[in-house]
Amino acid sequence: MAVGMASPKIRRPLSEIPSQILSTISSITSLLQILNPQHPNHPLNPNSSILNQFSPHLNPHFVTRVIQNQQNPYHALFFFNWASNPNPNNYSHSHFSYIAITDLLISRNLFSLATELLDSHNKLSDFMVGKLIKAHGDLGHIRWALHLFDRVRSKYSGRCLFSYNAILGVLVQGDRVDLAEKLFDEMLVEGVVQPDASTCTVMIKGFCKTGMIGNAQKVFDEMPSPNLRTYNTMVNGMCKKGLMNAGLELVEGMKRSESCLPDTVTYTSLIDGYCKIRDLENAKKCFDEMLGRNLEPNELTYNCLVNGLCLCGDVDEVKRMMTKMRLNGVKDTITTHTSLLRGYCVEGRSEEALKHFKNMIGCGMKPDMKCYEVLVNEFCKLHKLNDAIDVLRKMNEDGIRPRACSFNQVFKVLLELGQADRAIVLFNQMAKMGCGPNFLSYNAVICGLVRVKGRMKIVEGLVKDMVRNGFNPDATMYACLLEGYKDDGNEEMVIRVSREMMDKGFVMNKDAFSATLEKGVCLQEV
Repeated sequence: MAVGMASPKIRRPLSEIPSQILSTISSITSLLQILNPQHPNHPLNPNSSILNQFSPHLNPHFVTRVIQNQQNPYHALFFFNWASNPNPNNYSHSHFSYIAITDLLISRNLFSLATELLDSHNKLSDFMVGKLIKAHGDLGHIRWALHLFDRVRSKYSGRCLFSYNAILGVLVQGDRVDLAEKLFDEMLVEGVVQPDASTCTVMIKGFCKTGMIGNAQKVFDEMPSPNLRTYNTMVNGMCKKGLMNAGLELVEGMKRSESCLPDTVTYTSLIDGYCKIRDLENAKKCFDEMLGRNLEPNELTYNCLVNGLCLCGDVDEVKRMMTKMRLNGVKDTITTHTSLLRGYCVEGRSEEALKHFKNMIGCGMKPDMKCYEVLVNEFCKLHKLNDAIDVLRKMNEDGIRPRACSFNQVFKVLLELGQADRAIVLFNQMAKMGCGPNFLSYNAVICGLVRVKGRMKIVEGLVKDMVRNGFNPDATMYACLLEGYKDDGNEEMVIRVSREMMDKGFVMNKDAFSATLEKGVCLQEV
């Protein structure tokens, strides 16, 4: 906590720093750019003694400012190493100097360099390793994060609360809640270091994320002193699961406390929860109560309400809400407009949806994937498949990779309308349009084609391609294949598919079983 409280003193606004110090920092930065050291240990690096003229200025605050002023991390490290050497003022780096250089190296993904630096100065502390663990986790390097955690836990015999909190956060973020729970349990059993509010909050978040509300509640109930962030995490988890009464009860408890009064985040979670179950009455009630407590709605608050109104098809109220947003200084975003598009579609006002989409483009807004998908779904619903396919192409042209679910929607309608040839053409174009087929793509096309006479050769090619791409037929697809070969009168393939199906342990339904018997396949043969 002391670190967090002292940090703002290090980062004073430039206007508060004397001009002479700013000028000296600028001179050092210019000199470093001229010298251009290439790497901390590069043999062709210039002699650092050229910086000796600045020795009288060295103090922790000044050094930190110089480091933060560097765009090139090797320049910062060259200066840091020079300042580490003995100098007339007997300067030595402070905790904040190490934080500054570590943060800069981490921000450039120079993790090994940061680790080596801290290790060589005997500063590979719990706090610093926690920073490195989080940085690795942000890039998905879970194995490296775990390696660092094991190292620091061994070094400090488990007394590493910062690192515990960092690794638990990384595991929860990386959907490894099972492993996070294991480490948390070990932490409790060993009892070397006690979990704090951050530890419990990250575990509550993980349990809520995986729907384990009971586990989250247990951690919450056993906490000595939950803070506002903990309460908000718990409320959000309950609301996401639709447990609105439990979430509301928790908020009522917050209102009676002195240190954890509900804030904008709390009310936004309630509003979002009510909107998702289409209980607009209670959502609006929470919104009004929020305003009554002098809490300012943010972009997310408004977007939750807009989305709820759109799900209920109340587009006109959405427009009024968007006006209120702008008057309150909250800018509408692509998320807001995507919800409005969805609202038009729910109300069956497709022409207005398309017109609004064009207006968005005209105003310079860039549609995202969800925005495009709303249009694809609507065109499919209206059987305007040319328009739906054009949207998929437009997505790819705009650098947005369409998802397989959008193609699958188009396949479904094409095959329902008996346009099998168009489905095959589109299927073959998927890769060029930035998307590979998934199992449902293969399933939709294959099971659609078996109903079209004379297409089983194409089906066989698709099945082989599917298996090559790591997808295996399931019971439903096998049943479709049997039906297709039966209709084609291909007894040999009926027998072969039946045997393969039984070998893999799939149970035939009544129709597939009848088809097999009709072709003279006895159970013993199979």
